[in-house]
Amino acid sequence: MSPRLNLLLVTAVVIVILARMSVFTVDQRDYAVKFQFREIVQADYKPGLHFKVPFVQNIEVYPKRIMNLKPAAEKFLTGEKKNLIVDYFVMWRIIDPAQYYRAVRGDETLAVERLAAIIKEGIKAAISQRTVQQVVSAERSELMEEMLKAARERTPEIGIQIVDVRVKRIELAEEVSESVYNRMRQERQRVASQLRAEGDEEFERIRADADRQRTVILSEAYRDAERIRGAGDARASEIYAEAYSKDRDFYAFYRSLQAYRQSIGREQDVLVLQPDSEFFKFLQNQLGTSTK
Repeated sequence: MSPRLNLLLVTAVVIVILARMSVFTVDQRDYAVKFQFREIVQADYKPGLHFKVPFVQNIEVYPKRIMNLKPAAEKFLTGEKKNLIVDYFVMWRIIDPAQYYRAVRGDETLAVERLAAIIKEGIKAAISQRTVQQVVSAERSELMEEMLKAARERTPEIGIQIVDVRVKRIELAEEVSESVYNRMRQERQRVASQLRAEGDEEFERIRADADRQRTVILSEAYRDAERIRGAGDARASEIYAEAYSKDRDFYAFYRSLQAYRQSIGREQDVLVLQPDSEFFKFLQNQLGTSTK
């Protein structure tokens, strides 16, 4: 092989290598940043094939996907100076690759450290303005919104966006949990005692009203009974008077039968009378007439 042919062959290989070094592709799932002597030349590439100057320009690629930050659970002080253990995670992504490079040199580890510091500061500020009860109960959604808003205000300086912040677990620190539980228990007991007292008061009121109504009903019933009994006795007296005026003997006989029915005929009945007593006059006379 001649020297000229070898030269042509080497030149062709160099051209191919330079050509391959002069092109690069951008995936739709990535950002691409072009540098020239470590200075950013362009950072808004669309997916596809692009060109660069070999040995002078270089390309760095950063992901567009959403990434997760899961720091260890940390302690935060509430407005009551009580320690709460908060376990949370953050979802974030790069939105400005040029600023991302300027802020953290494209180092994901450094970006995560900066992001964790921002989130921690936001959680600390939000929790320090609330009591333990507000943090763990009614204001959880408000707390999340406040933390997310505070964090999003600072993350653009890193070139990233916080997609969401979620608290997985909030627990009382061991040294304060017992005192908080005791206070909550005492509060529940106070409420229970108050409700019990109100119930007893209502019970007494209802019972007093029932006793009053019972007394009124019994009094009215007794009054009506006495009125009816009086009317019945008056009517009976009228009937007895009419019967006596019509037939005295029959009236005496009828009244004696009533007296016999009420006085004798039962085992416990005892009468101490003389045999010839006027009371037995109708029993002694089989004809039912009185003896003179």
